[in-house]
Amino acid sequence: MGSSTQSKFPVINIENLKPGTESWTLACQKVRDTLEEYGCFMAVCEGFSQDLKKEVYANLETLFDLPQETKMKNTSAKPFHGYMTACHTRPLYESMGIDHATSLDDVECFANLMWPSGNETFSKTMHSYANLVSKLESLMRKMVFESYGAGKYHESFEESKSYLLKTNKYRPPESSETNLAAKMHTDKNFISVLSQSEMNGLEVQSKDGEWMAVEYPPSSFFVMTGDAFMVWSNGRIKAPLHRVVMNGHEDKYSIALYSFKKGVIEIPEELVDEEHPPRFKPFDHFKFLDLYAKSDPRYLDERAIKVYCGN
Repeated sequence: MGSSTQSKFPVINIENLKPGTESWTLACQKVRDTLEEYGCFMAVCEGFSQDLKKEVYANLETLFDLPQETKMKNTSAKPFHGYMTACHTRPLYESMGIDHATSLDDVECFANLMWPSGNETFSKTMHSYANLVSKLESLMRKMVFESYGAGKYHESFEESKSYLLKTNKYRPPESSETNLAAKMHTDKNFISVLSQSEMNGLEVQSKDGEWMAVEYPPSSFFVMTGDAFMVWSNGRIKAPLHRVVMNGHEDKYSIALYSFKKGVIEIPEELVDEEHPPRFKPFDHFKFLDLYAKSDPRYLDERAIKVYCGN
């Protein structure tokens, strides 16, 4: 399976930046350069307090302790948005999705499915978390758009974005099982913003094929680009391959906010020139997800999007 090395990912503090200032412009360039080089970085956000982190993961443990028949009520017409249990690509994995988690009504709707009398603590905690992380995702997207001279597209993207809050649990392997909890893959969304409990496990592959373990500084999130962002950027930004490896004997919890775009994603004209001809055709994000979920073979890397809309 290959060994991993200690995390070498850039750490970027993107708080207290004011658009239009020199520090904003420099930060935008740094985020863009980092995503072009790595496809990911560690974002420091002091608003993510240790208290909120403890509350989030205490609520996740309560959620995943529910009976499986209860968790299976988390269904969705959108692929990968509802309850998912272990499969050959994620043998130690279980997850649930809260669609539109930036809306308190939608989080409460999910909580009412899980707990007949609701769960106010869970709803408030997850809603607060989703709103904190969604602001971070929106800010980073704005920074990259502006750095490419395509800032005018950010507002329309904001109006058509969709967020999925994905809660994940990985159990430790039994003696006869692999410790590869989730096989190597790229994300199919636009941007992923992740945090995890105290146990590490996420690993990202560098350009030279080396696996690097992701370690979280305090008050930080791990930001990764997905295949949809690769299309939008005309191939300048690539979605990093990543996997989850279980090295301990305790359950690992993580939570990810995934951004999607309702409708069509296309390359801005500002990112097309003689040196960069269009590498992808416009595509409908959720139609791609539907087809991808049904495809055979289901490519776990960027081949899926290249087959779907590559030129």
